[in-house]
Amino acid sequence: MTADAAITAADVRSAALSLPDTTEKLAWGQPTFRVAGKIFASLGDDETAMGVKCPREDRAELIAAEPEKFFIREGHDDHYAWMRVRLSALEDEAELAAILADSWRQVAPRRLAAAHPELDVAGEDEG
Repeated sequence: MTADAAITAADVRSAALSLPDTTEKLAWGQPTFRVAGKIFASLGDDETAMGVKCPREDRAELIAAEPEKFFIREGHDDHYAWMRVRLSALEDEAELAAILADSWRQVAPRRLAAAHPELDVAGEDEG
């Protein structure tokens, strides 16, 4: 894969499964990625987007800032702490990994998340 190649479903799968205690399970005909039985990411039907956990209070700001990258599926994501990410809009695999790690942290058991401080990138920008 070249440095400017688009992120693919295979990249999502590889990055998601590299996170601690992550499993893949088919649900609704789509691959989902789980930690402690809870979904933190999924691939869409056409594998051009992924769904990730996102606090509803942060979602609108992210979508407004980068609408070409982040979106919700109307009628489906409206009432959940969930949003979609267009794979073609991701800058690189590092951005993919950061988004997946953030989503993973939102559902991982506290003890597991605490055992992996290297995945806590959110704290770097706060303060």
